[in-house]
Amino acid sequence: MGKLFKPRSLTLSNGKVVEEEKSNSLLISLILLIFLIISLRVTGFNTSILARNGRNLMAILKDLFNPEWEYLPKVIGPTFDTIKMSLFGSFLGAFIALPFAFLASSNMITNKIINWIFKFLFTLFRTLPTLVIALIATYVFGLGTLAGTVAIFIFSFAYVGKIMYEEIETQNLGAYEAMISMGYSKPMAFLKGIIPSIMATYISTSLFNFEGNVRYASILGYVGAGGLGLLINENIGWRDYNRVGTILFALVITVFIIELISRTIRKKLS
Repeated sequence: MGKLFKPRSLTLSNGKVVEEEKSNSLLISLILLIFLIISLRVTGFNTSILARNGRNLMAILKDLFNPEWEYLPKVIGPTFDTIKMSLFGSFLGAFIALPFAFLASSNMITNKIINWIFKFLFTLFRTLPTLVIALIATYVFGLGTLAGTVAIFIFSFAYVGKIMYEEIETQNLGAYEAMISMGYSKPMAFLKGIIPSIMATYISTSLFNFEGNVRYASILGYVGAGGLGLLINENIGWRDYNRVGTILFALVITVFIIELISRTIRKKLS
């Protein structure tokens, strides 16, 4: 790519002439500023409204940072519901994803139609918003944690499956092909020759997916999928931000502990 501005020439003490590198940061900043102004115009952002409602925002934040600790015992049950939804949905989805990742991998299954079908399946499920899946699940299974578990399962299946079939396609097939030549079936050769080399990535991906799902599960209650989201939605509706602060405190502590455990395990695997 050519320079937008002509670089300045510098003569060194040994007589060699070099060109000073020119930065385009000023031009890039100007372009970003123009796009920012256009975005503000298009979205109808109004700083005067923000200024007028700043007092309300500060009042809400004050209540959020002043939790109602007496409400904490009522939060413990839904917190465990959120963890159970995330745990079961995440790891069941990760478990089911692995054989489908095998079918989607072009170096495992040479039939391009089968590869395309299962790759499309992963892409389709990743495209669907989790909230929409949860909403549909509430109509099928009713209100409660089962609908949330189904939504998390589908997301986890697609997320882990995509990463794993891409990981499988990068593997050295030496051990796998040797087992095939010895008479092993493709699934058995995959189990013995490929699984050991991808296991660290598989476990790490599954744990990372579980971390994120604990946070996402707290939102699913907005569509009736159980967990902390139901309490958050209810108390925001009543404008009881002290209780919302209590719920968020429980969620932050839960996510922090889970991430700490998950990070420790992933470090040992790396």
